[in-house]
Amino acid sequence: MSHVAERHVLQFCHGYDGPFLDCARQYASLFAGQGYRVTTVFLTGEHDPDVIADCGSDEVLFMEYSSSAIRGLKLGAIAALRNIAASRSFEFCIAHRFKPVYIALLATRLPVIGVHHAFGDYQRGSRRLFANLFRQRLSLLGVSDAVRDDMRKSLPRWSAERIETLYNRIDVEQLQGSQFSAEDARRELQLPADAWLVGNVGRLHPDKDQATLLRGFALALPQLPADSRLVILGKGRLEQSLKDLAMELGIASQVLFLGQVPEARRYFKAFDLFALSSDHEPFGMVLLEAMVAGVPVLATACGGAKEVVEGVGVLFPLGDAEHLAQALVHLSRLDEAQRQDCAEQMLTRLRERFSDHAVRKVFWHLPQVSRLVAGS
Repeated sequence: MSHVAERHVLQFCHGYDGPFLDCARQYASLFAGQGYRVTTVFLTGEHDPDVIADCGSDEVLFMEYSSSAIRGLKLGAIAALRNIAASRSFEFCIAHRFKPVYIALLATRLPVIGVHHAFGDYQRGSRRLFANLFRQRLSLLGVSDAVRDDMRKSLPRWSAERIETLYNRIDVEQLQGSQFSAEDARRELQLPADAWLVGNVGRLHPDKDQATLLRGFALALPQLPADSRLVILGKGRLEQSLKDLAMELGIASQVLFLGQVPEARRYFKAFDLFALSSDHEPFGMVLLEAMVAGVPVLATACGGAKEVVEGVGVLFPLGDAEHLAQALVHLSRLDEAQRQDCAEQMLTRLRERFSDHAVRKVFWHLPQVSRLVAGS
């Protein structure tokens, strides 16, 4: 009997905090049934059995570096990854964010697919120079067309097919099974059972622009259903200033700051509407989580959020509290049949564009992936 050699792919991640553990799972799932063994390496973060269980890889390794240890030249991390690569016959590497891209290119001779989750990663001259030096081995993916276009603008000499889009995605059925019902979610979060609730989930940070959300909610409040509330899940350095703004606007009693809620995605059915006011969100995973819950979505018409919401939700201009208020009033008046139709449209969008299955098909047809597979 002939033995078919197992094919190996290296996934190199900065860490597993916040959404990045699920990013690791998303990329590992691309190789299901494709004859590859996925080894995922985390640059930072301690060894954690729960991370191993959740990232969907065949092998998980932890370098356990601190953030301070990987400043500067990162020689220790380069040597550690070189040892890992030497002990396994990897065909290529998928690296998330710039530091892992940098380390993977210096530590190995592998082709590297760099996945970028934010704007501006190649605006610095030193990073552009580095990317150009390794252009023969490096190709790039953005999590949205907006991020892709930002990288193409920074690297104008690169051919378009070396900088493509691969959307973030979600395991629709798994998340549906884990979400609380509306009643249970409200009870768990200690929210009023009969109020009309606008939800927002995210760091209390200037990028998320909850100040515009507060102003828009205040403007809309006289026309919203009785006992309407704005519910904000998250923590951050703007918490006190946002609470002060709510007081100044006269809506402090209608705004609930719940702080950091573990596994917030499980509670989205508590909301009658989900609003994302972010300034140029690179993608907006919370929008997918709201869509899975069947909750109408409202988002700024910029960044990656526009690509997620357009056609199935409502968009408003960045920082425009008046248009945000009008959208809140409009969505508050949807009847049950309209809400159900909206939920079905969102589910169709998720399955066609943002599910594991849909994105897996896109990945294997990307020019840079096709070249790597053909060359192996």
